[in-house]
Amino acid sequence: MRFQTNRRQEEPEINLIPLIDVLLVIIIFLMLTTTYAKFSGLELNLPTASADAIQTQANEINIAVTAEGDVLINRVPVVGRDIDAIAVALGRAAPADAEPPLVVINADAKAQHQRVVDVMQAAQRVGLPQITFATRGE
Repeated sequence: MRFQTNRRQEEPEINLIPLIDVLLVIIIFLMLTTTYAKFSGLELNLPTASADAIQTQANEINIAVTAEGDVLINRVPVVGRDIDAIAVALGRAAPADAEPPLVVINADAKAQHQRVVDVMQAAQRVGLPQITFATRGE
């Protein structure tokens, strides 16, 4: 037997107030626990030298690397730009003494690092192990 009821069916209702409360708690939790990354630059201390007088050695090869990438050995420009050409020019500039000369590299501030590395590799190929860099005094 089936009884009929005259009750109206209640439509389901979503209560938004507890939902908003939970979302606000989550937002506050995330704001308190989030660490904000600071985008900072890398600080570099470039080398400087403080010498009383410029000390030059008789057995020294001065290499200059310009901003354009040109290499000058004892103020004579190197014809090629590759490592082999620099090595040949270094071999000609190095004296045939028993003691290898000191290689002093003067690189422009705007010179590419690769050009300086090329000069160092050329000096290694020729057998010049003593390499130093010229710095600007303050």
